[in-house]
Amino acid sequence: MGKFGKNCLVSLSKYAIVALMDILFIITSLPYPPNTGGAIRAHGIIEGLRLAGHTITLLCFHEGDIPADLGITIHAIPAPHRSKSARLKTLLSTRQADIATRFYSTIFAQKLINLLTQQTFDLIQFEGIEAVCYLPLVKKNQPSAKLVFDTFNAEYMLQRNIFDIDRKHIKRLPIAVYSYMQIGRIRRYEHEVCQIADAVIAVSEEDAVLLRPLASADKVHVVSSGIWVAPYLQTPPPIDMHHPSIVFTGKMDYRPNVDAMLWFVGDILPRIHAKMPSVHLYIVGQQPHARLAGLKAHPHISITGRVESVLPYLYSADVYIAPLRMGSGTRLKLLEAMACGCAIVATTIGASGLNQQVKSAMILADSESITAQAITDLLNHPQKRDNMGASAREYVQRWYDWSAILPHLIEVYRTLGLEV
Repeated sequence: MGKFGKNCLVSLSKYAIVALMDILFIITSLPYPPNTGGAIRAHGIIEGLRLAGHTITLLCFHEGDIPADLGITIHAIPAPHRSKSARLKTLLSTRQADIATRFYSTIFAQKLINLLTQQTFDLIQFEGIEAVCYLPLVKKNQPSAKLVFDTFNAEYMLQRNIFDIDRKHIKRLPIAVYSYMQIGRIRRYEHEVCQIADAVIAVSEEDAVLLRPLASADKVHVVSSGIWVAPYLQTPPPIDMHHPSIVFTGKMDYRPNVDAMLWFVGDILPRIHAKMPSVHLYIVGQQPHARLAGLKAHPHISITGRVESVLPYLYSADVYIAPLRMGSGTRLKLLEAMACGCAIVATTIGASGLNQQVKSAMILADSESITAQAITDLLNHPQKRDNMGASAREYVQRWYDWSAILPHLIEVYRTLGLEV
C-alpha cells in the first residue's frame, strides 16, 4: 500500500463513500516523492482519494523513472522549456500573465485530448495555477466532467507581496518591475479560470477572501493543506550537526524562501551571534539559488542542497525558523516541523493560513530584534522548546493530518452534485 497506506487507511474510514469516481489530476510535476510544498499537497489529496477507493489517473510533466506500484495510472510528458527571450517577448508584446504559458506544451495538450477521448471522467482537478492553462481545453473536450481548480495560492497577491519587498532593494528592482507587471495580468487570468471552473479551492480563509471577488462566492471553498503525520513521528537516525542549531527548509530557488534567508542572515543572525557566537544555521533544500552562493563561505552557515529527507534535520534542530516576508497559502514546511516536535519562530506571513490554536504553539515575530530575541531565548531554555514542540505535534495531528482534512474536500465534491 505504500509508505502512507497502512497508517492512514483506518483514519480515512471516518467518511463514507457512496459512489466511486474516475478522477483525472493535472499537475505540472510528479508528486512522488512528495518533497516540495505543492507536491505534498497534491500527494496528500491523491493518496487520500486513492485509499478511499477512487480510480485515479494522473497527467503530469516528468522525465525519468516513475515509482512502481503506486496504485494509480500515470501519464508523464517531458516538461517544456521556455527561454528567457521567449518569456521577455511575452512580457513586452502581450498583456498575458507569464504563469499562464509557463507550462503549456502542445505535446501535453494532445496527450490530454487523447485521454479525454478515450475515457470519461467524473471529476478533473487542476493542481496549482501553472496547470490550469489546460482548463479551457478540458471544458471543450469533456464538458460533462466537473472541473476543480486547486489554487495553492492567491497568486496575484503573492506577486504583490513580492513586489513590495523587492522594490526596496536597488539590486532587485528589475525583478520587482517584473512582479509589478504581473500583478494585474495574473489577477485577470485567475478571474478567467475561476469563472470556468465549477469549484475553486483555496488553502486558507485568507486566500478565499482574495479569490471570492474573482468568482461567485459560493464557488470558492477552503480546504487546508496537510500532511500524513504518522511518518513524521518515526524518529530518524541522528545526523552530525553543530549545536546550537537553527534550521530552515524549503525549495531554495523559490523567491520567498531566498528572500527569507537573505533577510535572516543579513539582519537577524548577526544579532543572535552577538549573544551566542556558536549558533549554526542550516539551510536545507534543493536547488539553492545563485543569490545564496555568498553564504557558503560563512563559517556558521551550511547550505545542504537536496537531501534524501528533511526529517533528520528537523529532529536535530534546536529551533526551526520560517522568517517569510512574502507569500500566501499554508506553509507545509511548518506542518512538517510541528509534526517532528520542533520549537518554531515564524513571521505572521509565514504562519498565515493556520488556525489560531496552531499558531499559539509557535512564536510569531516580524521585526529583526524581536525575532533574534525569541530565538536566543529558546536556545537558552530547552524545556521551553520541548513544551512548544509537544504542543505543536498534538495540534498538527488534530487539525492538519490529511485524515482530518479530506472530509472537507469530499464535501466540496458533493456541492457539485457528485455522489461521494
